Amino acid sequence: MTEETISNNPISLLLVEDHQLTRIGLKTILTRTQDIKVIAEASNGREAVKQACELKPDIILMDVGMPQMDGIEATRLIREKEPTINIIMLTSHDNDRDIFASLSAGAAGYCLKDVAPDRLYAAIRCVNAGDVWLDSAIASKVIKKYSSGSSSSFQDSRNDSPKDKPANVSAALNEPLSPRELEVLNLVVEGLSNQQIADKLIISLATAKTHVRNILNKLAVDDRTQAAVSAMRKGLV
Repeated sequence: MTEETISNNPISLLLVEDHQLTRIGLKTILTRTQDIKVIAEASNGREAVKQACELKPDIILMDVGMPQMDGIEATRLIREKEPTINIIMLTSHDNDRDIFASLSAGAAGYCLKDVAPDRLYAAIRCVNAGDVWLDSAIASKVIKKYSSGSSSSFQDSRNDSPKDKPANVSAALNEPLSPRELEVLNLVVEGLSNQQIADKLIISLATAKTHVRNILNKLAVDDRTQAAVSAMRKGLV
């Protein structure tokens, strides 16, 4: 990324947090970067929806627990009205209900507030590039939940066991995923970007993008977040 690109096209960000001191701290941290620009702030979900529709930021950092309207409901409304806006939940809440509700509402990322600044920058850049970001502790919870089959609200409607082998589940799709696509899908669920997938599998970036696009088509989903959730519902990972 060149300095000119950073200067001319910073990632516009709406910061949504009801605690003023926390909001000030986050804004201070974010101003340390050249490629991320906080364009507005909101202290509750209703303000967030209004400002999102008016300003159309690239990214929203969204708290979960807020007055008037919580972050999960605000996320759902924003994604309905402005589906191109990507939302990262930044919260101290790490319970299963909030995690899965946030993903179902359309959040593309989930970070805990004790995240290191560099990791937060990486999450914002990753989600802005169209990828999924889950804090490592959150990713472990999600994978464990689906592996145990204990999250009935997210279970696939089939009678298949969530512990079925991926190949068997893949065969049930209209277009089965190839072994390489299953490999890529696992990396998508882990939150890797297309470039990171390409590097890990020693393939070109164009090939990685093609695999991801084919996966989205075969799972009949619109983005990587939905692909990750769908994959875990179906026991593919």
